[in-house]
Amino acid sequence: MHEKDIQFVEESFKKYYFDHFDLIHVPEKPEQREFGFQKFTGGMNRHISIKNDKELHLFLRNKVPSDVYCSNACYSFPNLPMSEKDWKGADLIFDIDAKDLNLDSRKEHSIIKCTSCNKISKLQDSCPHCNSQKLSVITLTCKDCIDATKNEVIKLSAILSNDFSIAEDNIKIYFSGNEGFHIYVLNSVYDKTESKERSELADYLMFRGAISERYGFKKSSFPELDDKGWKGRMSKQIFGSESKRKKIIKEIASNGESSFQVLLEKLKDTIGVKIDPNVTMDIHRIFRLPGSINSKSGLTKLYCENLEKFDPYKMACFIDDEPIEITANTPIKFELKNKKFGPYENEKIELPSFVAVYMICKGIGTLAI
Repeated sequence: MHEKDIQFVEESFKKYYFDHFDLIHVPEKPEQREFGFQKFTGGMNRHISIKNDKELHLFLRNKVPSDVYCSNACYSFPNLPMSEKDWKGADLIFDIDAKDLNLDSRKEHSIIKCTSCNKISKLQDSCPHCNSQKLSVITLTCKDCIDATKNEVIKLSAILSNDFSIAEDNIKIYFSGNEGFHIYVLNSVYDKTESKERSELADYLMFRGAISERYGFKKSSFPELDDKGWKGRMSKQIFGSESKRKKIIKEIASNGESSFQVLLEKLKDTIGVKIDPNVTMDIHRIFRLPGSINSKSGLTKLYCENLEKFDPYKMACFIDDEPIEITANTPIKFELKNKKFGPYENEKIELPSFVAVYMICKGIGTLAI
C-alpha cells in the first residue's frame, strides 16, 4: 500500500472509531483477556491488557490500528508472555469462510494480480501481460458466497443446539468483516476444554474420520430415519425414504463394508459443516475484535441479530460517502451499499470514500492525488 493510501485509510479508520464507539466493546472479563493490534505499516503487537470500554476507546483513538484483536482465552496475567499467562479457559469459536467452500461462483468474482509486473487481470493460470505464474488472487465476494456461508452457519448452529445442548442464546454470530462469519459459543461447559478435545469436536462437526462401525454396519443394522444426531442426518441423506433405504442396505450387504465407507466419505462434503478446524482447536488465538474494521476490506466485524436478513456489503459498510478521486483497476464488478461499481481499467474516477477504502484494501485502487 502506498504511503498516501495508508494515510487516507488510516484517517478513514480513525473517523470510524470516533463516530462508532457504540459498536465496539470489550468482551466479558476484559481484565483477563489478551489484546493485540497491527499497524498499517505491519507488525503484530500482542500481550496488551485493556480493562474497560473507556481504555479501549482511548487505545483505538490513539493507536488507530489497521486491525485489533482480542483473545478467546482468559488468563490470570494476560499481559505476560504466553508461558506465564496462566490459561483459565477459552470461548469456543468457529470460523466459516467463503474461501473454504469451493464454490463455482467464486471464479466469477476473483481476479489475479501479477507479482512480477503488478498488472491486474481476470482469473487465469498465468499473467496475460508477462506470462508469469507468480500471482496473488483477489476475491470480491458476492451475495451467493455469503448466502452459502450463511447456510453453513445455520447448519453449525443446529448441530450445536441439538447434539451438544448449547442454548441458542449462548451462540453469537458475527460477520468477520471480509468473507465469512465467526460463531462464538459463550459460557458453556466447553470453555475448559483444551486443544485435543476441540480438535475432536471439529472432526465431529465436519463429519471427518467417520467409520462404518459407528453406524451399525457390523451389526447389520442401519440408523432409522428419525434418529437424532449424525445417524439421523446420515440416514436422511443416504436413504431419503424407507424404500430407498432397503435398496441401499441390500446393495451394501452384497458389496461389503468398503462400499458403505465410500458413502461415508462422500457425505463429508454434503452434511459436514465446513469450518476451519485450526481456528476451533487454538486456545491461545487472538480474534478480530467485534465492532472493529477488517483491513482486508474496510468492512466492520459486526454482530448479526438476524442472519437471514443480514447483508454485509450494506450493513457492515460504515465508512462515509465523501467523494475521493482514485485510480481504479478491476476487470469485474462488485457491489457495496446496493450500488454496483466497475469494471474499471486503470482509470481515474471519483468514488465515495467507502468504495475507495474497499478498493485500496483489496489492492485494486490507489489515490489519484
